[in-house]
Amino acid sequence: MTIRTESRITIADSVDAVWAYMCDVGRWPEWAPTVLECRVRDGAPLRPGARLDQRAKAVFGLSRGRSQQVTAVEAPHRVAFAGPMGTSAARWGMDLTPVDGAQTDATMWIEVDLMGIMRAIPARSLQARIQRVSNIEMTAIKAAVESGTRAAS
Repeated sequence: MTIRTESRITIADSVDAVWAYMCDVGRWPEWAPTVLECRVRDGAPLRPGARLDQRAKAVFGLSRGRSQQVTAVEAPHRVAFAGPMGTSAARWGMDLTPVDGAQTDATMWIEVDLMGIMRAIPARSLQARIQRVSNIEMTAIKAAVESGTRAAS
C-alpha cells in the first residue's frame, strides 16, 4: 500500500529565491524537524544520482545516520528524492511554480510504500502524521524565505 500527502503554500518571493533556499541542503535543519545535519556526499552538486547524508533525530534523544538519493533536479522548478522512512521506501519532492514573478506556489509531496512493521500502523494515522509534519515544514520554509534568512549565516 502506498500513501501520499501534499502540502501547498504560497511564498512571497521568486521561484529562484525559494529554489536557492531548498537546494541549500546544509540549511535543511532550519525547516525539517527531524534533520540535525545534511550534506551532499563528497561535496558533489545537487543532481540526479547524488546522495544526501543526514544525521537525523531518533527516539530517546539519540540520532542516527540516513541517506537519500536525489532522483530529479529540474532547476528552478522541481527537485525530488528517494530513501527510507522507517522500514518503508519513500519518495518526496518539491514543485515550484511562479506566480506573477513575485510569488511562488510551492507543493511538497511525499509518497511512502508501507512495508515491514510500518504496515501495522493504520495508514490513515500515518498519513495524517506525515501531513502534519509536511505542513509544519512548508510554514517554516515560507517564514525563512520571506524573512530573508536564506542568505548563508
